[in-house]
Amino acid sequence: MTLITEAFAAPSPAETASEVEALMARLLEAMDALIAMIEQETALVREGHLREAVQIERSKSEFARSYVSDLTRLSASGPALAKAAPEILESFRQRHARFHELLRTNMTVLATAHAVSEDLIRGVSGELARKTAPQTYGASGRPAVSSPSTIHPLAVSRTL
Repeated sequence: MTLITEAFAAPSPAETASEVEALMARLLEAMDALIAMIEQETALVREGHLREAVQIERSKSEFARSYVSDLTRLSASGPALAKAAPEILESFRQRHARFHELLRTNMTVLATAHAVSEDLIRGVSGELARKTAPQTYGASGRPAVSSPSTIHPLAVSRTL
C-alpha cells in the first residue's frame, strides 16, 4: 500500500531559486530532447515510415513522463519560482509555448495518419464484403441486400 501511495504522491516543490533554476534547466534539456524526437516522428509519419516512427515512441514516453513530473514539481514551487530570475522564467515560457505548438502539429499529423489508415481498412473491408457476397436478385427483381451473416470479417494485425 505504501508503494502505491508513494508512486502517486505529489513531487516535492523546489525550495530555493537555485533549485528552481536547476529544475528549469533540466526541463529545457528534456524539452529539447522531446522536440527532436517529435520532429523526427512527425517527419517519419508524414513520409509513411510508420515502423521507424514507432521505435521512437518508447524513449519519447520516458522523456515525456520525466518532463511532466518536473513540470508538476515546478508548478508546485510557487514561492521559490517567484524568486527565480525573470529572464529565465520568460525564456522558459516562450520555449514552452513553442513546444506546445510543435505538439499540436505532431498530434494533427498522427490523427490524420490514423484517420487515413482507418479509411483504407474500412474501404478494403467493404470491397472484400461486396466481392464475396452472392450476386442474386430478390422477389422484386432488384439486387438482394446481403445479410450480415454473409459478411466475412477482416483480420488486421496491429503489430508493426
